[in-house]
Parts: sequence; structure tokens; C-alpha cells
Amino acid sequence: MMEEGSVSDVHHATPEDIPDGTWGRLVVVTGMSGAGKTMALKAFEDMGYEAVDNLPLVLLGGLVGSGEEVARRPIAIGIDIRTRDFNVARLLGTINALADARHLEVEVVFVDADDEVLALRYTETRRRHPIGGDLPLADGIVLERRMLASLRDRADVVIDTTGLPASGLKQMLEVRYATAASPGMCVFVTSFGFRNGLPREADLVFDVRFLRNPHYVPALKPLTGCDADVAEYVAADPDYDSFFNGVTALLGPLLPRYEVEGKSYLTVAVGCTGGRHRSVFVAEQLGAWIRTQGRRATICHRDTPAAQKRVSQPAETSTNQPGGGTTDEGAPAARQETTGGQQ
Repeated sequence: MMEEGSVSDVHHATPEDIPDGTWGRLVVVTGMSGAGKTMALKAFEDMGYEAVDNLPLVLLGGLVGSGEEVARRPIAIGIDIRTRDFNVARLLGTINALADARHLEVEVVFVDADDEVLALRYTETRRRHPIGGDLPLADGIVLERRMLASLRDRADVVIDTTGLPASGLKQMLEVRYATAASPGMCVFVTSFGFRNGLPREADLVFDVRFLRNPHYVPALKPLTGCDADVAEYVAADPDYDSFFNGVTALLGPLLPRYEVEGKSYLTVAVGCTGGRHRSVFVAEQLGAWIRTQGRRATICHRDTPAAQKRVSQPAETSTNQPGGGTTDEGAPAARQETTGGQQ
């Protein structure tokens, strides 16, 4: 579950901390209260951005600075309904003026979630909604959503955290903002379980529930698709090779076409019943294949929390082997120890 934490008032990044290609960038992080804005700001801070939360609009111009200072310092600013002088029209006017006058690359990231999930998060943390006052929590959420509707429409990136863990939010932001210097489109590959819903950010979805299910093999049930035994079991399915070859044959011509159309990142989702065995293995193999095509791939397993993110750098040698879930350092992919229902 996404819970908003604390973020330092200002993190002063040095030039050595800042990823190449991100200087001269201003990212405004906003969205629904409880959706994960503070976690997003912490992710930007980890990427070397100067992160400032709840900044009054009147101070925005002074923080951004001018001239050479702007070109050497990427900034992520959290602005939302908590801000003292918050006004959507004024905010949009301010960031547009900054972009025009100071030659900044300005983007708006809007973090959102379903109303029911937002209400649950507030209930569990026992926090009061910022604008709810004496209103019921649900009414405060509805009022905030109405106030922010035009800002959401204007956003360059909308991230729905309804079924997204904190690590998944960080990975999505890293794909778009920490790899800006990498040539070509970035690909985010995620496994998931259909019983937990489709990933809302997915551009392409592949259903692998037709493959034989390791869940019904007692020795394999507690493992995940990152384990060699599960990988070998799934790869031995008589239809696996033809399916995987078909997927790569489809993606081969699509990836460069998406890139030509100006898409900076692509999300590919692979789903099975529970998101633990088949989809995890196929996602690992698909990420490895994308790597052999000279592209950067970030792999995430949405419904297998213990599996760690792996960022695959472009390479010339193939890693498409059963059980090939490894980190960049070559360490075995993390194993999910807990058991669940049908996968």
C-alpha cells in the first residue's frame, strides 16, 4: 500500500549527483491527497533532483533561479491543495511563464488513485483529509477531485497508484526521468495477476494463463517465476516457444515505430492468474530479449513483492535462458517466500 511519508524541505544536489540530460528540468508533482505524491518526491530526490514539498507559488520563481543556475539544477516541486496560495489556474500560468522565460523543460506529474483506495489509506493512517474539515472523508475526496480536474487534464504524466506498490511508483518515475540521457525509448516490463486487476498504465498486455500452471505442482507452488525450477517447468510447455517467438516477432517492428512516433517509454504487461509463476518468468525472458535488441528494460513484478527490480542495460549477447532472472550484478533474482492462492 502506498503511504505518504516525509521528505526533506530541500535536498541540494551537486552536479555529480545529477543524471546527464536532466539539467534545466522542472517537474511539478501534484495530485490527489493520499495517492503517493511524497513517495514520488522521494524518488526524485534519490535520482539527484532538488526536491521541495508544499512550496508556496509565490516562491516558485525564486527557487528555480535564472540563467546558468537553472541549466545546472533539475528540480522536483510538490504542490497541491495543502499549499497556502494554491490555485490551479495560477499554478499553470506560473509554470508556463517559467518555461517561456527561462527555457526550462517543465513537466507536470499527477499522482492519482481510486476514491475507495484513497479513503482506505486515510482510514488506516487516521489522518484528516486536507480540505475535508467537518465533511465526511468521501465528500472531501470528491471535492478535491473536482478542484483538480483541470490540472489532471493538463498533466504530462498521470500515474494511478491504486494497485501499485511504492517500489513500482519509483520504478516508473526512474524509467521516464532518470534515464533521459539514454538514447531511444525505455521499456518497462511488469508481471501481474489478473485476479488483482490489469495494470492501468500498460500499453501492451499479454495473457499467459494458457501455459501450464506450476501452482498445481506441490514442489513449485511456494516458488516464483524467478526460480530455476519454475522457469524450466514453464519453458517446457509445448506451446511456450511458439508463443514467445510470436511475441518477439510482434514487438520487433513495433518498438522502433513507437519510438519514431515520439514515445519515450513503453509499458508491457504480462499476466497470469496470480502474478507469481508464469507471468514472472515470461516477463523476465521478455525483458532479457528486449535487452538483446539494444534497448534498456526495467522489470517489475507487481504481485510478487519480494522480487526485486532489475534494470537491464542494452547488450549484444542474449540472456534468454530459462530461469534467467538476475540483477545487473549477476546475483540471483529475489525469491518470494510467501504462498498464495492459484497463480
